[in-house]
Amino acid sequence: MSDMYAIIETGGRQFWVSPGETIRVEKLDAEQGKEVTFKALWAVGDNKQSSKSADVVAEVVKQGRGPKILVFKRRQKKAYKKLRGHRQSLTDIKIKTISIN
Repeated sequence: MSDMYAIIETGGRQFWVSPGETIRVEKLDAEQGKEVTFKALWAVGDNKQSSKSADVVAEVVKQGRGPKILVFKRRQKKAYKKLRGHRQSLTDIKIKTISIN
């Protein structure tokens, strides 16, 4: 693995990535096997020079859903109860390359 790494933002979260890593992000509108490109917020290359302009290319490995989260609401002494479940749609991506511009 190389010494390159970058920070990307997707789905309202920031991720520290390097080539070869697989990360799980919020759902992306891309089919399995397709490539997606992210603008890096910050990147460091092989020769230890940092840059604010870099492109991160990743491949969509799989589309899926996360575990079920249960949300339970209750009002004391009021006979009010509400139970809701939620499963977040997620995408697994594998970082292929980081190219510093």
